[in-house]
Amino acid sequence: MMLVQSIPVSRDVILGVLLRLLAPTVFLSSVVLALLLVSTLCKIPKQGRLRAWAYLFNGPEIIREAYLKSHGEPFEIHAPDARMVFVSSPKHIKEIDGTSDKVLSLNGAAKHMLQPLYTMNGFNWFDQRGVEGVGFVRTLRTLLTYNLPQLLPDLRVLTKARWSQMLTNSPIYAGKIHAPVYPMMMKMVVLLNARSLFGEDLIKDEKFMHSALSYVEETLFNAEIVKLLPKGLAPLVGRLLSRCLGAHKTFFKSLIPATEQRIQEQNLRNLGHPGPKRVSVHEIILNPWSAERVIYELMAIWFGSVHILSTTIVYVIHDLCFHPEYVELLRQELEISYENFERTGQGLPLLDSFIKESARLTPVESSKSKAPSVSRILTNVPFQMSVRRCALQPCTLYNGTQLGVGDWTWVPLAALNTSDQYYPSPHEFSGFRFVDPAQLPDGQQKPSQERPSKLTDVDHSFLMWGTGRMACPGRYYASVFIKAVVA
Repeated sequence: MMLVQSIPVSRDVILGVLLRLLAPTVFLSSVVLALLLVSTLCKIPKQGRLRAWAYLFNGPEIIREAYLKSHGEPFEIHAPDARMVFVSSPKHIKEIDGTSDKVLSLNGAAKHMLQPLYTMNGFNWFDQRGVEGVGFVRTLRTLLTYNLPQLLPDLRVLTKARWSQMLTNSPIYAGKIHAPVYPMMMKMVVLLNARSLFGEDLIKDEKFMHSALSYVEETLFNAEIVKLLPKGLAPLVGRLLSRCLGAHKTFFKSLIPATEQRIQEQNLRNLGHPGPKRVSVHEIILNPWSAERVIYELMAIWFGSVHILSTTIVYVIHDLCFHPEYVELLRQELEISYENFERTGQGLPLLDSFIKESARLTPVESSKSKAPSVSRILTNVPFQMSVRRCALQPCTLYNGTQLGVGDWTWVPLAALNTSDQYYPSPHEFSGFRFVDPAQLPDGQQKPSQERPSKLTDVDHSFLMWGTGRMACPGRYYASVFIKAVVA
């Protein structure tokens, strides 16, 4: 699944779902913890078990220390469910990207991470979806990008209305509104993303919208539990969790009548009959597929987009608060150029750079908190990593590093993002770091990077979207979406 490259696994979200499920039963909580401990003891060699559990508590620091010691060579870290081999040099990253998906598989990584048999109504896209020429890839990379100007006015209106509503309902202390940014932004993104993907009708269905948010949270939780269990226990626990946390079934069933209706409308249009014109991914993705298959594709796109959008926007808002000196310049750009951006889906280079700098220093899969939490113990959170591949066949990298079946290869995203090899003053926030000097306002310090770049650009030093032929096809939509909400 292409969008899996950048899915942020929110510890707070997983912990919230965990508590809702397990809080009433201390016994069940203890059983789950015991199962995960047994799983670790079974899967990891004796000498590596302690290090595997240490990774769950202190993953970011372990990765960073190993990266600094590696001097660009591959290094390995054990997690409870897998041996992970990290690569960081451009040559190794290119080698990983160029290796056949039958050997190092992004789809295999998606299957392991998301356990679709238990989390996505039983759809196993690993067996049914290729990587190139797939309907959803073309939809996100080309058709949705082309239709963005038609979506942006609706997104602007919805954003303003919902934002005002949420602020109005927030408490006021000492004359100031106090509002929790992350929950508000999650609700905002769910609404706007649902408008983009499913159209105007379904966002009015409260039951569907509730299941749309719960589906993402529950998928994260279910998958993280199931993938750590021994193979003999995984089906039993997976089916139990699937029944207890059934948002994916509600989500699926709610989409059936709407999808069947859109297929009928498309068939009538193909015969020359007039029909309503809608703008959403739901319409764009219609192929010679059954309604069921269309819905599964929508479920995959939905899951891959909600958390990256909401988390990235929250970090941008934080950085606007931490660096208020940028606010007025960004507002000036919006006053002058937003109308053209809404008409074309392109532009706003200052805001683009600010968002990219925020994403560089706070990648969505990084965890700043150093305190251990229940969710870290119960979930093998992929700290600060990108470009996932799961070895389906034995593989040897050009320097002799060996990958066995079931091993993973990754790129240490956060470590590269703060490497002085690629970024001058790498730990310093420089909001206009990536702007073309010709586009900077008068008097602004020239960017420190050697060449300008955009948020959607992909290279070995900025891997938010993955890399090469597997780079996320939805990054153009995500970039425009983030700009529209922040604006």
